Amino acid sequence: MRKPSASSAPRTVAIVAFDGITPFHLSVPCLVFGAHHGEGAPAAFEVRVCALEQGPLRTSAGFAIAPESGLEVLDEADIVVMPAWHDDCRRAPPALLDALRHAHARGALVVGLCLGAFPLAQAGLLDGRTATTHWAAAAELAQRYPRVQVNQEVLYVDQGDVLTSAGVAAGLDCCLHLVRQLCGAEIANRVARRLLIAPHRDGGQAQFIERPLPVSVSEGRFSQVLDWVTQHLGEAHSIDALAERAAMSRRNFTRHFRQSTGTSFKHWILNQRMAHAQRMLESGDASIERVAQEAGFGSALSLRQHFRTNLRTSPSAYRKLFRSDQPATT
Repeated sequence: MRKPSASSAPRTVAIVAFDGITPFHLSVPCLVFGAHHGEGAPAAFEVRVCALEQGPLRTSAGFAIAPESGLEVLDEADIVVMPAWHDDCRRAPPALLDALRHAHARGALVVGLCLGAFPLAQAGLLDGRTATTHWAAAAELAQRYPRVQVNQEVLYVDQGDVLTSAGVAAGLDCCLHLVRQLCGAEIANRVARRLLIAPHRDGGQAQFIERPLPVSVSEGRFSQVLDWVTQHLGEAHSIDALAERAAMSRRNFTRHFRQSTGTSFKHWILNQRMAHAQRMLESGDASIERVAQEAGFGSALSLRQHFRTNLRTSPSAYRKLFRSDQPATT
């Protein structure tokens, strides 16, 4: 579990642009880390776009951009983001590789979104680690860098000090995951609402989800059932009962769930319960036992076990991290 900043100073996020970049890729981390967190709320991040090349940079959209900074920004950044890379996955210049290595060595968090995983791999930052990239380039990444364990099935991979993600939408998920880790679930939810995106998609979710067309009446019932579950997390839920509520067979419900969410119901509901527990701990004074019951974990012991497994911390420590003005409740 990453600790929120001990000071009120925002974290510096250095986003590396390059000649020929796709503007939409560049906008992903800029939007997430640059989003306002609410009326009167201090900025948690200072976003700085930088580049190796001097002068205006061409983009794939037919217009140019002019980053105000060079790679020296990486010398002091808390988070360094490679938002993409060239479509031909060409080798990165030595100056960029050295800047990435130096930033990582001094403790910066390094993020490679989509094809941005390629410069990270070339710099050796992914050696011996699990990483992902866009599914269409995953085989190329694995072939070029055999010391990297490439998982092309997931949205993003968090290895602690290095993160990688799949395509554009997965880049949003990865950046939002970081906001959640560093600022808490409530701030992440505010950013998601502002950007009109899902507040949380687990990194283990499949990159490519088959969605049957056309959307049927049963699709609407299925969505209603999922909405109902999120409003009743404190209750026990079985696949049989939910399938009946959706007017589906168990087999059809299970298949439809996997196709629609890219994960299993067990994994999905655990993520929903974890997110709910995090919000309660951040924003309220309920006892750990009550949080466990309302989130659907049943007991404080179960909640502590899941927090230890998923966040490497305890509910009390989590509350203390994000609510330093409040005493921890055991």
